[in-house]
Amino acid sequence: MALQYSTAVRNAKLDAVESAIGTAPIMRLYSGSAPANPAAAATGTLLAEITMPSDWMAAAASGSKAMSGSWQDLSADATGTPGYFRIWNSAGSTCHVQGSAGTSGTDMVLSTGSLTAGQSFSVTGFTIQDNNA
Repeated sequence: MALQYSTAVRNAKLDAVESAIGTAPIMRLYSGSAPANPAAAATGTLLAEITMPSDWMAAAASGSKAMSGSWQDLSADATGTPGYFRIWNSAGSTCHVQGSAGTSGTDMVLSTGSLTAGQSFSVTGFTIQDNNA
């Protein structure tokens, strides 16, 4: 049997993710496929960078934690099709999370599937879950 956790433990694990990364982290959006893990060097073209709000995730509830505040870039850095994102600490020196990015069926949902340098866009959906119920 796999380990199972109470909702309180699942929520605490999720809230620890935001605490470990810290306030006002940086989200970078890249073209192409994600590297093997967050410690590996980024690949593809850096398309955009967003400094996220200080309180960037809502409190976990029912084993789920959703984005909080507005995640928007008023001017993309480069032209391309987003493939993945990375969330870094506020200094931009340590990557803590990476996942797929697009307009649907991805870990992070964007307002557009293709970026042009100078174009504004926003993140419309991002939720992390702990499913060890």
